[in-house]
Amino acid sequence: MASRVRQRTHYQGSIASSVPGLSDAVDMDNDGDTLSSLSINDDVRTLATTSLSQSHRSPYLHPTHQVTASTSTFNTHSNTQPIPVPSASQTPVPTAPGTPRIPASRTPSSLRHASNAALPEASHTTKRRPSSPSGGREGKANRSGREQKIRTTPRLPHAHDVPIAPATTMYWSRAPVHGALPMHNTRAHTVTLVDHIAWMFGGCDDKGCWRDVYCFDTETMHWSHPEMLGDIPPPCRAHTATLVDRKIVVFGGGQGPVYYDTTYILDTTTRRWYAPNFPAQSQPQKHIPDQQSQNPSQVSDPVHPAPRRAHTAVLYMGKIYIFGGGNGLTALNDLWSLDVSRLDSSLRSGSTESGLKWSLIKTHGDLPAPRGYHTANLIGNVMVVVGGSDGRECFSDVWCLNLDSLIWTRVNLTVSHRRLSHTATQVGSYLFIVGGHDGNSYSSEILFYNLVNLQYEPRAVRGSAPSPRGYHVTIVADSRLFLFGGFNGHDVFDDVYTLDLAGAAYLPQVMSFRIEV
Repeated sequence: MASRVRQRTHYQGSIASSVPGLSDAVDMDNDGDTLSSLSINDDVRTLATTSLSQSHRSPYLHPTHQVTASTSTFNTHSNTQPIPVPSASQTPVPTAPGTPRIPASRTPSSLRHASNAALPEASHTTKRRPSSPSGGREGKANRSGREQKIRTTPRLPHAHDVPIAPATTMYWSRAPVHGALPMHNTRAHTVTLVDHIAWMFGGCDDKGCWRDVYCFDTETMHWSHPEMLGDIPPPCRAHTATLVDRKIVVFGGGQGPVYYDTTYILDTTTRRWYAPNFPAQSQPQKHIPDQQSQNPSQVSDPVHPAPRRAHTAVLYMGKIYIFGGGNGLTALNDLWSLDVSRLDSSLRSGSTESGLKWSLIKTHGDLPAPRGYHTANLIGNVMVVVGGSDGRECFSDVWCLNLDSLIWTRVNLTVSHRRLSHTATQVGSYLFIVGGHDGNSYSSEILFYNLVNLQYEPRAVRGSAPSPRGYHVTIVADSRLFLFGGFNGHDVFDDVYTLDLAGAAYLPQVMSFRIEV
């Protein structure tokens, strides 16, 4: 199947002059996806750079970060050389049929906490050729000589590393992961929960974008790297992944200057990818107005969303609603729906075209400003959009779209917080908004947004919080909030953190509510 992508041309001028320190920054050949990727300046060469102080760090410019694949920043290249790390001795590990591939030792992350390294680690390693960040045909993507480590014993924190806190308080800690650890740090990826297994796909590190799928068991903290079959997507970042009946529907994203408008479907039961074809993809459809119209001329309406990344997706009544993002030329605020109500029958029949249809949705009321790197959560029949950026400024607004009436409503906030590249996860009658960038610096703060009165309110959180970051992923499973990876302007992370929700998260909950907009 010939997947279709579109490459955008980028201008050499900066549009971020309204934010201090941004007008001098234009990215080199990195895979950068900052606020600017929503507008004109994505993945172009630096003409001049100015360094920012630590107290006023912008996601647009990080002159000290050497990178070739960025999802969030303009960067310049330094002469820093990587430090070689000797590989561990290799002891073959037997595998049973149907088990994931067993990789071998990888370079230890420089971001690991010293407290977690105190216990001895018993591990067995064997070589595996990991999937290449540059893609390739199915079954021939494994060409790298890197090795990955199998951790057989989790690293548990010592008692003296654990601050004392009441049992009812929400508490951060680093997850004691083990198994086939991901071979690269990750940002702008997706993590989709299917039962108790979190499926991580794509994203990028400082080497490139990835097409790997890793599975994380939220009950045992075990990583695995299963083999995938079918039409495997190309390396991708800043895409969306939506769960539909144990199938993950991936749309958009991109790599470097290439923006995708393709749709891929992963069947998590068979571990097979499907790539449906859409007629006249990204092409206008000619529409004949009604006969009473004074203008008999034909009107062109698009029948497929344009290539984009940094958008959002929610599932409602058998349709996936795609909102916003950026196409490399400008930020977007259009709304599309993909009808997936016949997805199962389409895959069973082998015809993935019959049950999938894109539609451009016309909404009413005042529209949100074009934006990307926002969040969208489905609360009942309402899509709640928080923050984001248009490439010029970081937004603090909250919008609600009633998906039945298709009316937009802006929420009046008594206290507002600017955020982009954050996450928003529903926990009962609250949104837990974690991390992100506020226009000046990255944050590790959790903002608690009450979905009943539609206002922010404070809440105490204890423990060892993750470092400030954006472009991470959070999910809720087994009364815990899991955080995966991210980026702080200089480093890409490979860690997993858990927030034990405890009584403090659930006692203030309103069990039955709805948003009236």
